Amino acid sequence: MLSGYLQERTVRAWAAAEALGMGRGGISAVAAATGLSRTTVHSAVNELLSKPAVGPDMVARQRKPGGGRQRLTRKDPALLEELDRLIDPATRGDPESPLRWTSKSTTKLAAALTEAGHPISQRTVCDLLAEMGYSLQSVRKSREGADHPDRDAQFQYIDQRVKEYLRASQPVISVDTKKKELVGDFKNQGREWQPKGRAEKVRVHDFADPLLGKVTPYGVYDLAANQGWVSVGVDHDTAEFAVESIRRWWRWMGRLRYPRAKRMLITADGGGSNGSRVRLWKVALQRLVNEIGIPVSVCHFPPGTSKWNKIEHRMFCHISQNWRGRPLISREVIIALIGSTTTKQGLKIKAVLDERPYEAGIKVSKAELAQVKLEPAAFHGEWNYTIRPQNAR
Repeated sequence: MLSGYLQERTVRAWAAAEALGMGRGGISAVAAATGLSRTTVHSAVNELLSKPAVGPDMVARQRKPGGGRQRLTRKDPALLEELDRLIDPATRGDPESPLRWTSKSTTKLAAALTEAGHPISQRTVCDLLAEMGYSLQSVRKSREGADHPDRDAQFQYIDQRVKEYLRASQPVISVDTKKKELVGDFKNQGREWQPKGRAEKVRVHDFADPLLGKVTPYGVYDLAANQGWVSVGVDHDTAEFAVESIRRWWRWMGRLRYPRAKRMLITADGGGSNGSRVRLWKVALQRLVNEIGIPVSVCHFPPGTSKWNKIEHRMFCHISQNWRGRPLISREVIIALIGSTTTKQGLKIKAVLDERPYEAGIKVSKAELAQVKLEPAAFHGEWNYTIRPQNAR
């Protein structure tokens, strides 16, 4: 507002005085508000501090309009075009690009521009990139690979089945395996408040401890109750382990909440230990169905869409948030951290340790699979099916 009433030298002096009055960060704030460069404001501050008294003759001496050093882009009109060519993501496959196989740091951009006949400093490259609308960004996971043509139709089918079961007050659970975790004093992603300078020390290398090994948390999430069960396994992640986790959930939580249940629905990923093509999953599930005496329907999510499974963003993400920045030094600590995970929406989780061994690589013959009382659905029977008790009349 004042710049139109002041001469160039008095604008500089006024900007320097404002920056000094603001203290730390004043130079950046004044530069952003006035359009002056940080270098100009910084020089003005030094000038004001070294020459506090300015005589009338110095005030009278003013530079002509348009004087001073010209902007680099004005002296070199091709500079911006060359910079954009270097950094544009579309040029990553250009064999002629000097930065095709290197990181595009501002230092390397400045060197490449200088070599191409456009002398420039690293600091100026930063300023030009900001003016051009560029910013430092990481890659973003958004592409899921090739979509199945019936992907959306399967989503709608699952949604209809879930709503149907919930309206009838029948159990609906979402199941999945959380990623394996190293047990011991290893780095865990995230940060946690600690006394200053007293960060917890962990190992430099993430090699599994031969005594503690790894654990595999398998989760069962009850959609209606907003409650979860996690079996923390210490052996292989197999279909038998997955079904045993569901069995334990039913025994300790499910049948208490649904004493009159006549059927159950499971939503699961298309792969892993509970995958749609895993024969052992269906055989083990048949044993469970025979025990609980009610039919169990399964709906698998299409390939590459596991993140849509409810357990991922209603339970697993909160567990990861709860133990962020903490080394999982023992199995007991893992159980305690999972069990103490809660949310404002009322999430509660029960976690137990499963020390049973689970043999990997069990083969299921076609004859054994044929014994499963499996009824494929009319729509994508490989994804949607019901297993009924073999002893049912």
